[in-house]
Order: sequence, then C-alpha cells, then structure tokens
Amino acid sequence: MANQKVLEKKQEIIEEISQNLSESQSVVFFEYDGLTVVELTELRRTLRENDSEFKVYKNTLAKRALKDLKIDLSDHLVGQKAMAFGKDAVAPIKVLSDFSKKHKSLEMKVGIVEGNITNIDALTKLAKIPSREGLLTMVAAGMMGTIRNLSICLDLYSQKLEK
Repeated sequence: MANQKVLEKKQEIIEEISQNLSESQSVVFFEYDGLTVVELTELRRTLRENDSEFKVYKNTLAKRALKDLKIDLSDHLVGQKAMAFGKDAVAPIKVLSDFSKKHKSLEMKVGIVEGNITNIDALTKLAKIPSREGLLTMVAAGMMGTIRNLSICLDLYSQKLEK
C-alpha cells in the first residue's frame, strides 16, 4: 500500500497542475526527447522572457488533473511529454514553434487555448499570428496612414482655395 506522504505529495502535484491549467490562457503539450540540458535551459529562459514556463509531469498525474477539469486528452498523454503554460494565449505557442524550427527534437502535439482543445494545425496557425505589440503597431500605422492622407487632402484643398 502506498505511503500516506507519497499520496499527499501526488495530490499536491495534481493540484499544482490543475492550478496551472486554470490560470493559463494556453497550455501546449510537447515532446522534448532528444533535447540536451543546454537546449532545455535555453527553452526555459525563452519561455520565461515571454511570461510563460514549462514543466514535466508524470502522465498519470496530468491525466488526473485534466479529468478533474473535465478535459480528456488521454490519447495524447502517451510517452514523454512536457507542458508549456502561458498567461498570453499565443506566447508559448510562438516560442515553441520558433524553437522547434531550430531544434527538430521538439514537437508540439496538442494544446488547450482559452479552454478549448486545439490540434497541431490550429497551433501552427496561432504561431503565425504577430505578437500583441506587432498587432498594435499595425493598428497604429493604419491610423497614422489615414490621418496622413487626411492632412494631405486638407493641404491640397487649402492650396486650391488660395488660388
């Protein structure tokens, strides 16, 4: 029979996983087999810079936490998997996608984005979305272009009136 302390520790881990899943806008499950310690450290640092993190949990504990949240990913939790959590819905997906282009050992499998199970195709599409700052820059540039065109039109109209 399992020791009571071991069971309590497992329950703490399940609660930690549940809390991470609940507090995150996105969670990505990925395989990392073949990455070196240096590469994993680089990945952790890059994720941390983007307000995200990744952890490795036992699949059985992750399945229990997901079951408590009524999410069924048992088909995907086979083999060595890690979870990347992010406060931003797109940040961990973009980091993992960029990292997987340089390191073929990393492979995204499935994700949970804003409470919805997301397959690899949708994750790939989300990875191509510009960052929040990039989108804000695009909006600002569009607004500045409109104002610039308005000012040119007003200037031309004022020049026409002066003649």
